[in-house]
Amino acid sequence: AYAMYTSGSTGRPKGVVVGHRGVASLAAWQAEYLGVGEDSRVGQFAAPSFDAAAWETVMALLNGATLLLTPQDGPVLGDDLTAFLRERAVTHATLTPTALSGADPESAPAGLTLVLAGEAVPRDLVARWAPGRRVINAYGPTETTVCATASAPVDGTVAPPIGGPIANTRVYVLDGALHPCPVGVAGELYVAGAGLARGYLRRPGLTAERFVTDPFGGPGERLYRTGDV
Repeated sequence: AYAMYTSGSTGRPKGVVVGHRGVASLAAWQAEYLGVGEDSRVGQFAAPSFDAAAWETVMALLNGATLLLTPQDGPVLGDDLTAFLRERAVTHATLTPTALSGADPESAPAGLTLVLAGEAVPRDLVARWAPGRRVINAYGPTETTVCATASAPVDGTVAPPIGGPIANTRVYVLDGALHPCPVGVAGELYVAGAGLARGYLRRPGLTAERFVTDPFGGPGERLYRTGDV
């Protein structure tokens, strides 16, 4: 479906090859879980070089919604952000906590579905924005077709969790031998399911290192090693 370059934790760009199966699965989940349909108005805030841009485009165009482009190059912040949300009647927005932190929720429309991603989400930020809106914390590497987990709506009373796996996705916390870690024991997060990328463009060694055989799945299924503990 597309190749997205990302440096991840290594600092060296690598092309992540994402298949149509993952994109179709993501769009179907967005429609069901986020309530995206033909009457929805989705903000396009991410630059094309980031996988969040694919998330926004898929959310809108594969579900018959309207995709609203921001009127300027670079990030839309502060009063410009809330004005865009309000004047364009945005129903679904995906933003980093940093982008949202300088905006006044009192100036933003109620009823907005707001997905926070890309960074750890401060509890106080959620508490400010949650009243009258649906705020969801999402997590996922580029290698999992943007999103692997999403929370239930959060209100800021506790630290926002990354939630559970989205549709057609499985997540595991495993030790170095790919054995499940007991509750309370740190391990690496692995992801499996429809959203897994095919691998890294022209980098078979790195693909074999990060996409490993899934001991819990069927023949040919793989796990992606996120590197997150």
